[in-house]
Amino acid sequence: MTRPIGYFVHHQGRGHAERSAAIAHALPSSRPLTLFCARDYIFPDLPAHAEIVRIPSLFEPTGGEAGSMDWVATPSTLHCAPLGWPGIRAAMATLTEWFERADPALIICDVSAEVAQLARICSVPHVKIVQHGDRSDPGHRAAYEGAAGLIAPFHRDLAQAEWDDAMLRKTCFAGGLGVDLRVPEYEVARQRIGVDPGEELIVVLSGGGGDGFGQAPLGVGARSRPSSRWITIGKVQRDWHATEPANIEHRGWVDNAADYVSAADIVISSTGNTVCQQVLAAAKPWLAIPEWRYFDEQRRKAEALATAEVATVRSHLPSSAHAWVDALAQAAASHRPARQRAMIDEAPAQRTAQWLEALIDRLWSPAPILSHASSEEFRKS
Repeated sequence: MTRPIGYFVHHQGRGHAERSAAIAHALPSSRPLTLFCARDYIFPDLPAHAEIVRIPSLFEPTGGEAGSMDWVATPSTLHCAPLGWPGIRAAMATLTEWFERADPALIICDVSAEVAQLARICSVPHVKIVQHGDRSDPGHRAAYEGAAGLIAPFHRDLAQAEWDDAMLRKTCFAGGLGVDLRVPEYEVARQRIGVDPGEELIVVLSGGGGDGFGQAPLGVGARSRPSSRWITIGKVQRDWHATEPANIEHRGWVDNAADYVSAADIVISSTGNTVCQQVLAAAKPWLAIPEWRYFDEQRRKAEALATAEVATVRSHLPSSAHAWVDALAQAAASHRPARQRAMIDEAPAQRTAQWLEALIDRLWSPAPILSHASSEEFRKS
């Protein structure tokens, strides 16, 4: 019997689900895969050997929670573990019942320090998805140190400086994992989104995990470059005091973000992992602006991008016309397209699947039985 793989998928944004789907398609069809997630509609098409099991959200209340226990402190080894939440109990019960029944090869945690530690407690090997950020707290350290392996959905050159050799040795780096890396042709993309060939196009995009950029600073930016056409996709925070010029338009959520990135002359974006991989694959002049995320995820990713010299980074959107002029000029002058393309692996999902299969073989291959003589020699050495 081929042992199944489990996969816990966080449902904030789309990146976690898209990453899991990419791995699912790359795994052998003989390897059963069970995905556990609070939302089943966020997934792309999955192969026949994959199934989705819905579990309650681990952080969204439903009304049945006991609010009388919040005075009890959360231990430093956990992040989100409120007491008296029946949804959390039900989710963890589903996982532990599956551990017992399915006898899995391992479970991938994308992402939850609590689920990772639960797997270890239940004697199930786990593989943790690594994200940027300040993950030095005891909860993350326990999840990482107790993992059989780690998957980083980005290039090795974007690793944080403080990640030690022990962590790096057990990490599979896969730049572009979970992202459609096909880059549309520049002219074709412009036709699809209705932009004339001669226009300078600045595209602003943010991912699905936050609130987006503010309308007011984008208006200042568009006024600082009036000859350019500005198009935003994704969320934009509305500001009553914004004075937007006519050369900026907001298109909201679109299904063809790759066309907008490909058609752009300059990209301004947040630093969520999916957005970063899309911009790197398209190799565009790039102004990267981190949004707020838990554990400073986007801020630390922005720092890694700057260190790798693949993006111009600012801590926030420029707040004046002259600051916009300076930032956009730097993005164009420091553009290194070959370096950006080098951040994307040729077949990241296949590479990850092969790494997982090799890890499973290592985990479950019978240990050699030492003879009496060989065991004596082992003790002497």
